[in-house]
Amino acid sequence: MKIEEESMKSQTAIRCAKAAVLLSSLSNRNMKAAINNEEDEEKETMEREIEDLKVELVRERMKTKKIKLCGLMEVVLEVMVVFFVSSFILMVFVFKFN
Repeated sequence: MKIEEESMKSQTAIRCAKAAVLLSSLSNRNMKAAINNEEDEEKETMEREIEDLKVELVRERMKTKKIKLCGLMEVVLEVMVVFFVSSFILMVFVFKFN
């Protein structure tokens, strides 16, 4: 009887140990899955932020190009105005002194 009780206790202890190992591995899997989900969400958030920053960078570059183009057009218009005004003054002097 005593041997049977000890054998049952040892079998129960072995079963409990196996159950504890299985529970801990299940817990580890759940923890890993939760960590992976958090990492995936963080990665997706970072990718969205990167895409948003890329779009913003393209907009800033386009804005800079427009500003440069407007500056160039302003210089061209100023040169044309100076040319026309000087031509007008030259024509006035030519007709006045003739």
